[in-house]
This record gives sequence, C-alpha cells and structure tokens, in this order.
Amino acid sequence: MPDTRPQPERLPEPRILPPAEALLAAESGGGTPCERAAPERIRKGTPAFRRIAFAMLAAGFATFALLYAVQPLMPIFAREFSLHAASSSLVLSISTGLLAGGLILTGPLSDAVGRRPVMMIALFGSALGTLGSAVMPTWHGVLFMRAIIGLSLSGLVAVAMTYLSEEIHPEVLGWSMGLYISGNALGGMLGRLIVGVIVDFVSWRVALGVLGGLGLIAALLFARLAPASRHFRPTPLHWAHLRAGFALHLRDGALPWLFAEGFLLMGGFVTLFNYISYRLLAPPYLLSQAIVGCISAVYLIGMYSSARVGALADKLGRRRVLWVVTATMLAGVLVTLARPLPVVLLGMLIFTFGFFGAHSVASSWIGRRARQARGQASSLYLLAYYLGGSIAGTLGGYWWHLAGWPGVALFIAALLLAALLVAVRLIRVPPLTAA
Repeated sequence: MPDTRPQPERLPEPRILPPAEALLAAESGGGTPCERAAPERIRKGTPAFRRIAFAMLAAGFATFALLYAVQPLMPIFAREFSLHAASSSLVLSISTGLLAGGLILTGPLSDAVGRRPVMMIALFGSALGTLGSAVMPTWHGVLFMRAIIGLSLSGLVAVAMTYLSEEIHPEVLGWSMGLYISGNALGGMLGRLIVGVIVDFVSWRVALGVLGGLGLIAALLFARLAPASRHFRPTPLHWAHLRAGFALHLRDGALPWLFAEGFLLMGGFVTLFNYISYRLLAPPYLLSQAIVGCISAVYLIGMYSSARVGALADKLGRRRVLWVVTATMLAGVLVTLARPLPVVLLGMLIFTFGFFGAHSVASSWIGRRARQARGQASSLYLLAYYLGGSIAGTLGGYWWHLAGWPGVALFIAALLLAALLVAVRLIRVPPLTAA
C-alpha cells in the first residue's frame, strides 16, 4: 500500500548565481517578483511628483550655483592673488576634480545606506563649505574649502540620477531628469549672476557669503520636500560587488561611450564659461564685471532645452537626439569666433541650448541602460563628466595665453567634434530596450 503518512517538506536546492546575476539579486533585494512587489513608481501630476520635482529643482540649483559661481570671479582672483589665468581656474578645477574622485565612493555608499541621506549631507556640507571659503584669508585656504565643496557635492550628483530612475515612472523619466537639469541651469545662471553683479559693489567674500546662505535654504527645502525612497533596495558595501559592477558597466556596449561623451561635453562647457569672461572684460568689449555676470542669463535657455530635449528623447529615442544636440553645441562655439558682441552672445546661447539638452539625454540614457548597480553606473558617468570639466577647464587657460579666444574656441571645437563622433557611434549600438 502507498505510504500516506505526511512527508516532510523538501526545500528547494540552493542555486548558485553567476557573479553578475548575484549582483542583480542583491541590488533588487532578492525573492520572487511577488515578494519584491513595490508601490507604483511616481507619475506626473501626483502630489508626490510635485514634491520630488521641487526638491530636485532645489538640489540642482544648489549644485551648479555653489560649484560654478566662482567662474566670473576668476579674473578677480588672478588680480588679488597675482595668478596666471590657468592657476586662477583651479578655484573651479579643484572642486570638480575632488567631486569626480568622491563619486567613486559616494555612489556605492548610496547603494548601501540610501539615496536621500547622502544627498542631504551633500547639500548642507557644500553650503557650509561655501560660507567657509568666503572667510579664508589666503588663496590656499580658498582652494581647501573649494575642495571640501567638491567632495560634498559628489554625494548629490552621484545619487540624483539614480534616485530619479528608481522613483519616477519610466514614461516621464526623461522629462523629470530634464527638470532636475533645469535646476542645474537655474543655479548656474543665478550663481554667476548674483556673484558677478554684486561683486561690483561689495567684495568677493560678501558675494560668496550670500551664495552660501542661498545654498543653506536649498538644503532645507530639499530636506522638507524630498520623498523617502520607496524602491531603494540596499546593497551591502562589498569590494566584490563593486568590482563586479564596474566590470559589468565597462563591458557594456554603450555605457563606456556614454562615459566618454560626458567627459567631452562637460570639458567643452566648462572651458567656454571659464574664459569667456576674460574675453569680454578685455578690449574691444571692456564690459564691467556686473554686465559679464548678467550674460549668464543664457543659462535660461538650458532650463528650456534640458526638459524639452529630454521629453523629445523619450518620444523619439535617445540615439536619434543626442548627435543633433551635440552638433548644436559645436555650431554654437564656432559662432563665438565672430567679433560683434550680439553674435558672440548668440553663439553662447546656441552652445548652452545644446549642452543642457545633450546632458539631459546622456544622463537619462545611463539610467535606462544600466540594469544592475545603477548607482555605480551613474557614478562612472559623472566621474568622467566632472573630470572633463576639471582637466579641459584648466587646459583651456593655456590655449588662452597661447592664442586668445580663437585658441580656446578651437580647443572646445576639437572636444565637441570627438563628442559628435561618439554620439554617431552610439547610434549603431544595439539597444537593450527601446532607448
């Protein structure tokens, strides 16, 4: 007769996952799809979307305001501390360089402890660092505080794209990423505008103090509005996971090209705004520091292009849009070679439109392409992005001394020609999904 006694429950055999699959399981929290069921991602038009939109707008503002507001002050630093133009550019390059280095740790750290806490610490740290730089008596002291600002901001820029990719519904990810980058554009404009204008009436120390206060307000707004992560799954901070994630991204068919694109785009952007002030303060223009600061209003076009081009990329595909906005940047910098001031300003406008659009497309592409260890993927992109600004931004100073603005413009054009070739190369990369 058959044995009808209850049989002990047999447990399934343990399955040993390959390294990449194990990394994905760790990142997603493991378990079955039902066990991993999470709340629906945030959609446009909901209260949660409005909160996250305003929070990320404030965070984006603080990032570019605190990082780039020193650009119009470079000629002032050169005079006050008796510096070469390339040496005065260190006030920005040291921040972007330390920011890039910090991304190696802050991205994976956010994978372990969460996105929102890392971003909050970054915002408060960078605001306090800006206040500190305003009271430093020596050039080396100013550079030290600027290094602190760069390290602090690495915790924001490493995490922001991943935070949005995890929490926002994919249908509006490009639009929301563009809105965050619009905050970057707003911060870049207002930071340069505020500092560039008021430095004609007060010292650069007071100007940086005002900016640090605005950074604290942005940090408080973010802390009040940013929703807690609902789709974050912690990944233990193990070197094996880090190595596996880095190797996975570097073997991908598209991600290394996107990292290179970020390096080239940001290198060109920072170089133009580092040295355009020197050109406009000199003959034949002889503009005042306040008027040069007002020219940063061209960033307004970046607020439009980042959101508009991001939405267009959601509709048409990133590979169809990226090369167009990269070519737009190249055209813009070539227009700045003209002598009439209105034409130079038009070239800056075209260039800025293209940059913020291209960055919006490339950064949202990272979030779509990386299926595992997304925090690391974002960190690698931004590492290349800010290294481009740091390295090219300083090298541009030597081109300024060698050949003036034509030398700087042709240096930027060479970077953007390489970026255009990379964008064309990305068209031929097979997509993982429609991207």
